[in-house]
Amino acid sequence: MGDNEDVLDRLREASSRQERTSVAEWTARVLRDGITEGLFPPGERLPEDALGGALKVSRNTLREAFRLLTHERLVVHELNRGVFVRVLETEDLQDIYRVRRLIEGAALRSLGQPPYSLEALEQAVDDGRKAAQEGRWRDVGTANIGFHKAIVALAGSPRTDELMRGILAELRLVFHVMADPRAFHEPYVDRNQQILRTLQEGDAPGAARLLAAYLDDSERQLVQRYAGRNG
Repeated sequence: MGDNEDVLDRLREASSRQERTSVAEWTARVLRDGITEGLFPPGERLPEDALGGALKVSRNTLREAFRLLTHERLVVHELNRGVFVRVLETEDLQDIYRVRRLIEGAALRSLGQPPYSLEALEQAVDDGRKAAQEGRWRDVGTANIGFHKAIVALAGSPRTDELMRGILAELRLVFHVMADPRAFHEPYVDRNQQILRTLQEGDAPGAARLLAAYLDDSERQLVQRYAGRNG
């Protein structure tokens, strides 16, 4: 992280909004948000002194937050070197998609009779389309993440929602090391719209089939580009 005062200023601002909750959990949430937003890119060291000072938390609290983030597979501790934002391997990416198929597919297949509550999906599609029109491709990616969270939320399970949040946070580690975000996100703006339209028509099985093909194509594209990013 070095002397990146912009990042430290963001942490100081977050510190001023600290809520009445476990300080370690709050610290982990702030750092988690920073990681998923790309403030701390994969492979970057997270220095205890600078982060603890910016967040106004103790060394022990920060270490507990690191422990929580390690459990979430977002950071790794390297002996005698410190804590680093995790760099995923291709096998990690493939496993992420394996879990996504299980969770997202099941969410759509478990839907009962229409109509369905689709407001969050509609908002995510609108946000993604607007961001694409304005060339904000990172924001398109954020909207896409929101779309898939909303799919899982249709199942009405807080535990599944929590699991999906962790999976998508890991996925963002992949996006942060990839060049040309437009190439990854643009094709899925229309495909999100198509899945939404199918659900609006009351065809949950059809939406599940569209999603399965969508995830197959997305995984194939990402694995190919991610594996060859240094080639």
